[in-house]
Amino acid sequence: MSCCATPLPADAETVAAASREEMLLASRDLGNGLRQTDLAAPGVHCAACIHTIESGLARLAGVAHVRVNLSTRRVAVKWRGEAPPDLLVAMARLGYPAHLFETDADVRDPEFSRLIRALAVAGFCSMNIMILSVSVWSGAEPETRAAFHWISAALALPCLLYAGRVFFASAWSALRRGRTNMDVPISIGITLAFGLSLYDTVHDGPHAYFEAATSLIFFLLIGRTLEHVMRERARAAVRGLMRLAPRGATVLRADGSRDYLPVNEIEPGMRIALTAGERVPVDGVVEDGVSDLDCAIVTGESAPSSAEPGAAVRAGTLNLSGPLTITASAKAADSFLAEMVRLMEAAEGGRARYRRIADRAAALYSPVVHATALLTFLGWMAASGDWHRSITIAIAVLIITCPCALGLAVPIVQVVASRRLFESGIMVKDGSAIERMAEIDAVAFDKTGTLTLGRPRLVNGATIAPGDLEIAAEIARLSSHPLSRTIATAAEPAGGLALSEVREHPGLGIEARLNGRLYRLGRAEWALAGGPTGRNEDGGTVLGCDGNLLARFAFEETLRPQARTTIAALRGDGLEITLLSGDTPAAVHATAAGLGIKAVSASLMPAQKVERLAAMASRGRKVLMVGDGLNDAPALAAAHVSMAPASAADIGRNAADFVFLRDGLDAVPRALTVARRAGRLVRQNFALAVLYNAIALPIAVAGHVTPLIAALAMSLSSILVVANALRLDARPTGRRSPPRSQRAQDLALAWKQGE
Repeated sequence: MSCCATPLPADAETVAAASREEMLLASRDLGNGLRQTDLAAPGVHCAACIHTIESGLARLAGVAHVRVNLSTRRVAVKWRGEAPPDLLVAMARLGYPAHLFETDADVRDPEFSRLIRALAVAGFCSMNIMILSVSVWSGAEPETRAAFHWISAALALPCLLYAGRVFFASAWSALRRGRTNMDVPISIGITLAFGLSLYDTVHDGPHAYFEAATSLIFFLLIGRTLEHVMRERARAAVRGLMRLAPRGATVLRADGSRDYLPVNEIEPGMRIALTAGERVPVDGVVEDGVSDLDCAIVTGESAPSSAEPGAAVRAGTLNLSGPLTITASAKAADSFLAEMVRLMEAAEGGRARYRRIADRAAALYSPVVHATALLTFLGWMAASGDWHRSITIAIAVLIITCPCALGLAVPIVQVVASRRLFESGIMVKDGSAIERMAEIDAVAFDKTGTLTLGRPRLVNGATIAPGDLEIAAEIARLSSHPLSRTIATAAEPAGGLALSEVREHPGLGIEARLNGRLYRLGRAEWALAGGPTGRNEDGGTVLGCDGNLLARFAFEETLRPQARTTIAALRGDGLEITLLSGDTPAAVHATAAGLGIKAVSASLMPAQKVERLAAMASRGRKVLMVGDGLNDAPALAAAHVSMAPASAADIGRNAADFVFLRDGLDAVPRALTVARRAGRLVRQNFALAVLYNAIALPIAVAGHVTPLIAALAMSLSSILVVANALRLDARPTGRRSPPRSQRAQDLALAWKQGE
């Protein structure tokens, strides 16, 4: 929608000023004499706001670059010099009071509550005024008509003063600084319609058009509230990443003492003690201890990785099984997790270009319509000299060209499409994603948890001796490792096995004694150590007895249902298919070969996935990213549009535009089909709205339409748009959607699996 800079009190510059020491401490050193300071600007709403802030701050001495993130309302300023520029004072002068951006803030913006209250007031007033107007239009007696007009005026006044102040404050803020925005013509139209209606009410006129002013406020507030919801959803994904970082860590001092320090106070070189179950606070190197780490945030793979002295660890990874001592190699602000947060915020900021296009289109519409109404008024004044008739015709022009049909053209189709997708087990989190889905010409898949279910499957269980398989399964039941859980399900529990001296070795495997013999289940080089078959073993999972090989276990990942048919369907549709994974090259290429995917990239870090998507975008590709892991969140946010299964991590679901609730990967082509149909209907709706205005506007300008007829025509155009959108809900004969109870069960089950 439009911008909404906030008027400032007289002492705003004094309030906005902060000590240079505080600004310097809040900045981040980027190297080469360049520093960055992040500000929070709650008043940022649209492209005009972004342009005003970026151009205004860029003029300050020392400022090298300014970028505004519309989703998070974050202003990133890069500057050079010994002291920071007066950024907060400059922001206050521009009309956008700001404060230092706090990355750990988790407070809901109070503007959402204000918008909801304003929307409720506008909806209540406009609907009731419309009901009263129907009675007046139906031929009410003069006394009844006058009473209804006064009641309508009484209802319209609080709507204008309370709900309309969102637009009036923005318009005034722009005008007092010599600028204009979309809210200026909107405010003029609202005031004009209310003023003439009040004049006619006072003079017992036959008609009043309070519903025009209040309905316009109501529809515009719907759009602004939906925008705010989208921004909050973008912030939720970033906050989910932030929650992976611990608030502090235990630091080991040189004198043997221990201190618990906030994570922002940890410096490179500090020694940190981690117990099992704690997350790594900053990037570092293992100094002492052996453990398993859950590195899903880095690689996207569910299998734990071994951590031993000398191994690098990343912030946000989870220490699973043993105590570790690590040496910090970076500050929290420069850690892997902080980089992921910045990647997501940058991606969300880039996505704002779609809203900016909509802003420019909407901003163009209102000035044209109001200019037409003004010219109509002046023309009729020159022709007839009757100011009341002239302004009545001008209001009819405003009403008949009210952007209700244009405003409904997209959202009504999105609502119907969202319903259709939900009936197919697909949740739509962002209505604009349906439009972006229809534009894709390439699809990038993650592997584990996306093309596969992320659950390993034992493929050679039938070739292993039953006795050896029973022993392995009994030992595996004592471990929580994903491969152990798979082995444990391969054989029925053997009640006669009395295991003793059970011990799990993090990163290696688990051992136990049975009948005086030592059995080991785990990595081959460890399980067979010291035995005759152990010298040449360099990988794989085996069962060993006193160093002798008893059984070797082969695993493969289970493909997600309909994976092959989905890839074939997308390829047949002319889409470019790419596989981007953090897993090992061998595992990735094996999956790609089974699905016939040629373009493959393995062992990718999250930032590298984003780079691959950026490279595809630079070639003109509009990419759908399908992923599920923590490490996929920046890529999901950076892609043109994104999907994730309900089994994905919370962050992945938050970052994705679509979430499919069932196991089948056929949700991808199904969503694409619905999105393309929705795109066609949106274009048809725009054509209907434009055709309506092309026919109605000349008739209204010619004076052949009263405000009453104009209101009816405006309603008819909206009905046509809605009826056309409902065509998307028509189903081919013989096909039925699942019953509502089944869809509810699918939703509950899939979301529970995701947790």
